[in-house]
Amino acid sequence: MSDSPKPPTLLTVQEVADLLRVHQRTAYRLITRGDIKAIKIGSQWRVAEAALLEFIESGWKTAAKRQPKPGKGPQQLRLPLDEE
Repeated sequence: MSDSPKPPTLLTVQEVADLLRVHQRTAYRLITRGDIKAIKIGSQWRVAEAALLEFIESGWKTAAKRQPKPGKGPQQLRLPLDEE
């Protein structure tokens, strides 16, 4: 038995898109913008499984911060109407 570290699982752009249930172009955009950490091998992008999980976790944290306060209800907007 060897004690060498196990290499990370690398995902393709299509696999990332499938896991996030988004279009492949959306996954590609997230990767090239740097939202999802990835490496480029030749002409193809690869995402470590840990990087994808980190992206998902950061999304949950961001969403939790944006939750409306209980009992406050939705903000009501009014259209500007000409009153004559």
